[in-house]
Amino acid sequence: MSIAKALGGPIVYLSPNRYSSHALAVLPGLDHIVHIPLPNLNYRELRNLSVEFMKSPKSFLVREDDSSAERKGHAVKPNLGHSAKRRFAAMLLLEQLWSTVVKPVLDGLGIKVFDKPRIWWSPSGPLSSFPIHAAGIYTDDGHARGPVLSDYVVSSYFSSASALAFATRPENPSQKFSLLTIANPTGAGLPGTESELEKIKKHTKTRELTCGGATVEAVKNEMEHASWVHFACHGIAKPDEPMESALILANHAHLTLREISDMSLPQAEFAFLSACYTARGVAEAPDQAAHLSTGMLVCGYRSVIGTMWQISDGYAPFVADHVYAKMLEGGQSDYRRAACALHDAVQALRKEHKVGFETWLPFIHVGV
Repeated sequence: MSIAKALGGPIVYLSPNRYSSHALAVLPGLDHIVHIPLPNLNYRELRNLSVEFMKSPKSFLVREDDSSAERKGHAVKPNLGHSAKRRFAAMLLLEQLWSTVVKPVLDGLGIKVFDKPRIWWSPSGPLSSFPIHAAGIYTDDGHARGPVLSDYVVSSYFSSASALAFATRPENPSQKFSLLTIANPTGAGLPGTESELEKIKKHTKTRELTCGGATVEAVKNEMEHASWVHFACHGIAKPDEPMESALILANHAHLTLREISDMSLPQAEFAFLSACYTARGVAEAPDQAAHLSTGMLVCGYRSVIGTMWQISDGYAPFVADHVYAKMLEGGQSDYRRAACALHDAVQALRKEHKVGFETWLPFIHVGV
C-alpha cells in the first residue's frame, strides 16, 4: 500500500491462469486490495499467442543499417505488403487485450476516458510478453477506430514490487543533474542517432561518448558519474541467454544485461534506451521479465524508457526530442516526468506524422 501512496497512482497486478484470471489493484488511500475478475481471458489461447508473438524476429520498423532511406536519415515507412499479416495479427491481439484485460480493469477502477491518471502495470505469465499500454481498437492500417488505453491513462510497467520500492527510495538532496549520451558507435550505420543527439543537446548540455570512444569500459565508468543516461545504438535480445542481451557499443562490443545488473549506481535517476529490444521478454519463457530496461532498475535507475521490439531510426529522434523537452521543461530536470513525457511524445507522433501503432508501440516506460 505504501508504494502506491508514494507513486500517487494505482498498481495493477495482472494474473492469468488456467482456472480463473484476475487483476489485483493497489490504490493509494485504500487499505485493501481491489479484486477485478477477468472472466473472458482464455489462458491457453493467450499462452499460445504469446509464444508465437515473441518468436517473430522482425517488427515493422527497424533501427537497422540495411535501408537506403535510413542511411539518408529519413523516416522509414513500413512495407505493407511484407507486414500486413503481422499488423493484422497485432490488431486482433490489441483488441483482445482491450476487451478481456484493460477494459475490465478501467471499469473496476472507475477510470473514464481522458482522466489520464498514471497507472503501473505488472503483467505476469503470458501477458508479460504483450504491449498492454497499446491495447485498443484499431483499423487495419494501425490507426485508432475506437477506444484506446492511451486516451484513459498514462501507462508504466514494473517487474516486481521490490524493484518499484527501490525506485521510490528517498532521494539525495545534494544530487546534481548530469546527462551522459552514447550515440552511433563506429560501424553502427545509424544516421538517425546523430540527429537524435543534436535534438537532445537543444535542451541541455551532455557528456558525449560517440564512435570509438564509446567502449564498454568508458561507458560503465561514465555511468557512475551521471544521473541520466541516453543510449542511441543497436540493441540485441538473447532469448536463450537473456542475461547476455546487450547494448552494442564501439567495436561491436556488448554491454550486457548481466554487467548492467551487477553495477551499483545509487545516484542514477533516468535511462533512455533508444535501441531495439531493450524491453523484450523471452519467447520460450514469456512470463520472465528479464531484459535491459529492468536491469537498469536493478542497478539503481528509478525511471527507464525502453523498447519492446525494433524501432525506426527515422522516428526515434522525434520521440527523444519531445521526451527531453518535457523532462527538462522550465530549465528543471525531473525524472518523474518521464512516463508523461513519453506519452505526450507518442501522441504527438501519431498526430503530426499520422503513423500507425507499429511506429510507436515499441516504446514503453518502466519504473517511477
